[in-house]
Amino acid sequence: MSVQADDTPVIPLDPDEEALVRALDRVVNVLPRVMDATMMRERQLSLTDYMTLSRLSEAPLRRLRMSELAEMAFLSLSGMTHVVTRLEAQGLVERVRDEHDRRGWHAVLTDRGFERLAAAWPSNLLVVRKHVLAHLEGFDLRALAEAFEKFGS
Repeated sequence: MSVQADDTPVIPLDPDEEALVRALDRVVNVLPRVMDATMMRERQLSLTDYMTLSRLSEAPLRRLRMSELAEMAFLSLSGMTHVVTRLEAQGLVERVRDEHDRRGWHAVLTDRGFERLAAAWPSNLLVVRKHVLAHLEGFDLRALAEAFEKFGS
């Protein structure tokens, strides 16, 4: 066993821990690509675009500050600006200046964006059921959700 500079011992992973870490790596890297490819093929809407529209649909007045939206999507503000620009070009989202802070912007889901989201929703449900939930039969989903929530905190 080795020791880090702060005298914390470095303990190797046991086989179960190693298997979990490797499986999690596959999930984190493969699942979004599979879901994105399916959504693009079936609805011509990327998973990132779908989730952006979804988050806006759940927000009060269907609007969020760009910085909030970026944080929710785990994107930089610049990355979210690219997403919103793409959605704006399709008429799915509008950008509106913040009335209280003229430096800030809100992304607002348009009626057309809401319709597009509603049309894509069944496809997203099928993708989630096929590529996520089908593999978790018999597991305590609430416990899994609670464990996964800890990753983000």
